[in-house]
Parts: sequence; structure tokens; C-alpha cells
Amino acid sequence: MAELAKITKGGKLVSRRSWEKHIASLSAAADFKASKRQLKETLKEKISEAVEKRIPNKKFGIMFSGGVDSSTIALLAKQLKAKFICYSVGMENSKDVAEAKKAAKKLNFKLRCKTFTLPEAEKLIKKAVKITGEPNVVNAGVAAVEIAAIDLAGKDGINAFFGGLGSEEIFAGYRRHETADVNKECWRGLKQMWSRDLLRDSKVAAAAKAVFLVPFLDPELITAAMKIPGKYKINGNGKKIILREAAAELGLPKQFAYRKKIAAQYGSGFDRAIEKLAKANGYKYKKDYLASVL
Repeated sequence: MAELAKITKGGKLVSRRSWEKHIASLSAAADFKASKRQLKETLKEKISEAVEKRIPNKKFGIMFSGGVDSSTIALLAKQLKAKFICYSVGMENSKDVAEAKKAAKKLNFKLRCKTFTLPEAEKLIKKAVKITGEPNVVNAGVAAVEIAAIDLAGKDGINAFFGGLGSEEIFAGYRRHETADVNKECWRGLKQMWSRDLLRDSKVAAAAKAVFLVPFLDPELITAAMKIPGKYKINGNGKKIILREAAAELGLPKQFAYRKKIAAQYGSGFDRAIEKLAKANGYKYKKDYLASVL
């Protein structure tokens, strides 16, 4: 699934226990003595290093939504003069595809997009369910996005892809971070990523013989991010605040650095496609429709 030794071993995903032990070994107390400026400078350095060390010695892809995560990765890759193509996929009127086009035009990224009809999306969704092996609505939507992007990139001979996995956890990007001890919830979420995200993505990558590159799960970046007090990550004005500020300072235009997060299954429109397909096939619930595919 990925290049990280702590995530994969011999090309296969490590056990849940090994993943949780790995995350526990990275424990870092929030640094309340350091200024926000110092924390941000360290963060910019570690993000840049995490991207640079993962750039392959060949052309690669970036799963691109025009949001802060993928746009920051693409910006850093461009600054490093790397050879890459951004890929954005979705249904007609997909918010992610629309934003990806704006960002690519503004920042001069090479971008390939594809929009899907409902029958085309149905094939992707069925493939996603069979690969993941479960009628999980979120996983079906996210996996469909990944599969569509990988298929599109195949025409360019690309099988290695950067993605933003992990950013929501280390920078407090979810609603659940709003009402919790922020960094405690970040640690809990990181440990739970094995079953929620890594297992799905490892199956997709294995089926497609693709490599997923995940700089936001770099151990040094995780440690740096988890030294940042929660008040710099999330407050009443927004989520992932310090990441957005750092991205803007790295050169990302504010309209993309501060774009509101939309999960891949919603931004692409594939979740809505699942809903339409469920109704068309006589199912009240999306999960029941997906179960019928297995």
C-alpha cells in the first residue's frame, strides 16, 4: 500500500497490533513553551521533507481535489521540480473536480480529469465493494475514487500516487475533534486508521498493483504535528488551522489553503451515486445495495 516500513512489511499491510504499537512509539507531548511561529517553521520543514523523501525516480501521480492537502503536496513537488500529473475524478458537477481545475490552472499543474455517468460509476462502485470485501458505504465511495484515478493514470504509465491520508488525524480535521481533548483524539484516531483507512487502501493498491505515498503519515511529521497544542489546530473559526497557515506561507494561494474540507466520497459525488443506485435497485439503504453486490 505504501512505502513506509511501519505500514507495510514485504509489500503487505502490517497487523493492527503492529500499527498501534508504531503509533504509540511516536508519542510526543504538546510543546506549550514553543511559540506558534517556531512550531509552524518546524511543521513546514517536516512537511517538505516528508514529500521530498517520497518522490520516486519516475513520473508519479497526485490524487488531487484542490484542497489544502493535495494542493500542498503538489506545490512542494513542483518546487522540487518533480515530474508528476494530478488526477481528479468524479460525477458530473463534482465539487472536487471543479476545485481541482481551478487550483491546477492557478498553480500551473498538469491535470487530468474524468467525469463519470451513473452506469460508469456503478461499475467502479461494484469493483470497489468487491475489492474491499464489505458493504461499507464510506469505503466504497473512497475506494471508487482511488480506483478511478488509478485507471485514469494507467494511460500515462503511472502507478505511484501521493495522497493526503493522515492529515485529518494529525491536524484535527474532523467534527469529533471539536468536542474532545484535541491531541488525545488525534492519537486515538491515528491508532484507528488501520481498520478505517489502511486496510481499505492496502486492498485497493494490491488489486491495482499501485503504490500509495503518504507523507502525512511520516513518523517525523506526525511527531512534529503532535507537539502542536490543539488550540492551534482547531477553534471556532475552523479546522486544521496551523496546516492551512503553513501551506499559505509555503506559497499556496489562500483560496486553496482555506478551502473547506469535503470528504472524497462527497466531493467526487460517488456517495450520491451510491444513493441513486440503491433507489434504482429497490433498496432503502445504501448499505443494503452494496451488500447485494458481494
